[in-house]
Amino acid sequence: MLVLSRQRDESIIIGDNVVITVVDVRGDKVKLGIDAPKEIPVHRREVYEAIQRENRQAALLKPDDAQLLGPQAESADS
Repeated sequence: MLVLSRQRDESIIIGDNVVITVVDVRGDKVKLGIDAPKEIPVHRREVYEAIQRENRQAALLKPDDAQLLGPQAESADS
């Protein structure tokens, strides 16, 4: 893991098109601004992990399991 020290309004660049800027520092909280192309998803770690869990569960569903989800699942397929 690369560890960098940055002060407010200083940035780091990842690749050619992702810029992370320290927006504010208060106590033990740091606010970061992230400028990335629309096609690069940016999530907080806990949100990313929840998405991954949901995707793994969805991958385990069989086609017949959609009936168990109720009418919304059936209308979404139409």
